[in-house]
Amino acid sequence: MPEAGGLYVHLPFCPYICPYCDFAKWPHRRSLAERYLAALEAEIAAAPPFTAQTIFLGGGTPNTYAPEQIAALVARLRERFGLADGAEITIELNPDLALCEGFDLYRAAGITRASLGVQSFVPSELETLGRRHSPSDVAEAMRRARSAGFDNVSLDLIFAVPGQTAESWSASLEAALALEPEHISTYGLTIEAGTPYAAWSEREPHAFADEDAEAELYGIAIDRLNAAGFEHYEISNFARPGFRSIHNALYWANAAYLGLGVGAASYLGGVRSMHARELNVYVTAALAGGPIPGEAERLEGPARVGEAAMLALRTVEGVELTSFGERYGIDFLSYYEPVLREMLGLELLEVTLQRVRLTRRGRFLANTVCGAFLSSDR
Repeated sequence: MPEAGGLYVHLPFCPYICPYCDFAKWPHRRSLAERYLAALEAEIAAAPPFTAQTIFLGGGTPNTYAPEQIAALVARLRERFGLADGAEITIELNPDLALCEGFDLYRAAGITRASLGVQSFVPSELETLGRRHSPSDVAEAMRRARSAGFDNVSLDLIFAVPGQTAESWSASLEAALALEPEHISTYGLTIEAGTPYAAWSEREPHAFADEDAEAELYGIAIDRLNAAGFEHYEISNFARPGFRSIHNALYWANAAYLGLGVGAASYLGGVRSMHARELNVYVTAALAGGPIPGEAERLEGPARVGEAAMLALRTVEGVELTSFGERYGIDFLSYYEPVLREMLGLELLEVTLQRVRLTRRGRFLANTVCGAFLSSDR
């Protein structure tokens, strides 16, 4: 039986490059984008047996491609990987209105979920982030999505933007809620090596939020979104009941996933792999029909268990002790007794007979807690 899980497809072209972004992305050029689609088709044809339970079209900016091209790609993916009718298919979208003309075609192709990269509703912050859309563009993109029949829309927001205040962050949250999305993701700004923001941070470190300021903003998001009826179901993600991201939940459950495209990651048969992030290397290898260069690692023993624990702890359910023990052949409480004792002492975890999960305080220090399980000396 082929493995089943999430299918991720990377579409790496953008109308412009944001200064904070470290994803595998390139400025859009039509001829190169067309060649990339041909490479994707070659990789799809050569892909291992796999049954898609969800599809996620990410980037980059997938809607730099024409809606007709996206629809054809989705049809090919559904045919090749056996996705059931009505299953979750997500597309990431830049809300620049010049790129938001295809919602009817997306819905006709079976795409069920739209994720808009809003980042902020404050014009000065959008300028700082290098974004070219306006808050009114987001509202219009949402109107078009609703008119086309999308009843599952997510908005991405970034906090700890240089110059952002508690008041401006609260204003973005209120503007997002006013559009009545089903899902909101909030991400703390990360300074990635090699980006313009990294150089800026070197020059002016005080322009960026410190840990206390970032924690304050995160707390504002948690409290406001919870009050609005959103479930804080994962460190960075909030959803109205019934609208969690099914695709991302597969990652957090340490399920199988297949990644297609430049820089895409897969987890199949216990092996975690990632394609090379060089565009020409990927395209040339895929079109030649050979293996695509990259890295691979088989997760075994403590590394496999530690990664599963880390992923589970990101979620509101945390580690469910019985099912985790059955899957990985350990008694979680005894296996991680030293780590659990330390984290309980710091009030970062709560432990019951059924599960181990982060406390509210633990969510603010999630990287520290999860890192302790990954680095535990077994």
